[in-house]
Amino acid sequence: MKYFLMIFAIVVMASAAAVAMDSPDLDGTGLWERITNLSPYTNWDQFPDHKGMQEGRAPHGPLHVVYVNRQGLKKGWPKSYGTIIVKENYTPAKKLAAITVMYKVKGYNSDAGDWFWVKYAPDGTVQKAGTPNGCINCHRVNEKHDFIMISDH
Repeated sequence: MKYFLMIFAIVVMASAAAVAMDSPDLDGTGLWERITNLSPYTNWDQFPDHKGMQEGRAPHGPLHVVYVNRQGLKKGWPKSYGTIIVKENYTPAKKLAAITVMYKVKGYNSDAGDWFWVKYAPDGTVQKAGTPNGCINCHRVNEKHDFIMISDH
């Protein structure tokens, strides 16, 4: 019985850790911790049809690099919950200007594909988070591709 309780406790703690990893703080700070320390986004892959530094446009700037976690790389629409897309936005001189993130959270915002949106300064300071109208209204033109503008994957 003691052995069973010990195993049960280990399973409960591991499950709690997994849930915490899958549900970062939706004010932006927990998500920043996740994508920079717990699972550094720069180690993630990129959409097969959007690799390396690419030309961009306002409001993200003239250049960008996009990283996608494993869930987001699965082909098809809509993307699975847990998908995270990180876009590094650069100036014409290739200086990092901002980092913008889309994180798909079940039940978060069904009107906008359940995406949680964040704009960070290069140092990780949250500049916008949640359901910014500017993000949603711009991305809505690609609602059929789950609000994703840069890939058909």
